Amino acid sequence: MTDADRFSAWREKLWSAAVSGDEYAATDAALAALDQDLSLESLLLEVVAPVQARVGREWESNRITVAQEHTATAVNERVLAALARHPSARAAASGPTAGRIAVACIDGEWHAMPARILSEVLRLRGWQVDYLGAQMPTPQLISHLHRTACDVVALSSSIPTRLPTAHAAITACQATGTPVMVGGAAFGPDGRYARLLGADAWAPHGRAAADRLAAGPLPRPPAARLAVDDLPHLEDQEYTLVSRSARSLVREVMAGLEARIPAMADYTPRQRRHTAEDVAHIVDFLTAALYVNDPELFGRFLAWTAGVLSARGVPAVSLLPALEILGGRLEDFPRASALIVHGRDTVRAASPEISTVPVRGKST
Repeated sequence: MTDADRFSAWREKLWSAAVSGDEYAATDAALAALDQDLSLESLLLEVVAPVQARVGREWESNRITVAQEHTATAVNERVLAALARHPSARAAASGPTAGRIAVACIDGEWHAMPARILSEVLRLRGWQVDYLGAQMPTPQLISHLHRTACDVVALSSSIPTRLPTAHAAITACQATGTPVMVGGAAFGPDGRYARLLGADAWAPHGRAAADRLAAGPLPRPPAARLAVDDLPHLEDQEYTLVSRSARSLVREVMAGLEARIPAMADYTPRQRRHTAEDVAHIVDFLTAALYVNDPELFGRFLAWTAGVLSARGVPAVSLLPALEILGGRLEDFPRASALIVHGRDTVRAASPEISTVPVRGKST
């Protein structure tokens, strides 16, 4: 049996246990894999991480419920906790130290599993790891760096709407003289936003991050700088003005939808809440795209949302009325207007039959 076949077999065992909520079976499967000569690092990166990624994909495709998604994630977290106490993990922690690293999620980032897996891999590689978990406020992160003098910081984020916060965290860490490595889907499929925001390194996955750190120290960070030094387009103030008006924009779009679509009068409170959440997500991703000046960020979000809605029986074109109303509210903002045009084109490409179906919540 090839390594790929072995990994696939163990993934199926862990997946079945996780999605059914059986943490004992999941832990037993993980420990059995170690007993059959699968290395702990391979187990983390080739089995646990792909299973957790599958959790997200299955929810997106509407093949598991939100409750199952949360259950499977909780089971995988218990598996990680068990593996962290395994004798092989303890033995690695007692060896020579490669350096000290702080691993944290950007403030507002709840998806901590990738950062947790990276932490365990780095411990196996001999690093002293300060795992700071999800939603790490930047001021407390900086205080930790001053107190501990870590050699490097690894920051994780999966959601592009956290990019402005990530930028502030990167520059703040670098101002202490600490180089920053970043990873996670928020930084783009090829790490383009990591480079744009001035991170000292980017890694697409845990093994690449560990290998880069093993290859030698990261370069010393540049001198302290402002956001506009990295992103000169911010001088036009569009990002600032749109982000500050985000709540009022959501209210205005909701009012516009209600005036345009009489059927919304019969929405249940749950449907109305989910519609408002959808509109808020559109505004949030629009402001993130304004921050990095990238229409593709907004387009990728809308394409993803169209897929999620379609999987739940809601036409993708239901996004168009909200985009049209939002475009009318932001017609005096050239970059925002261009982003919305790109977004409408993306939605039309995802669903060629144009209609005026109301925006509905992802869980309706």
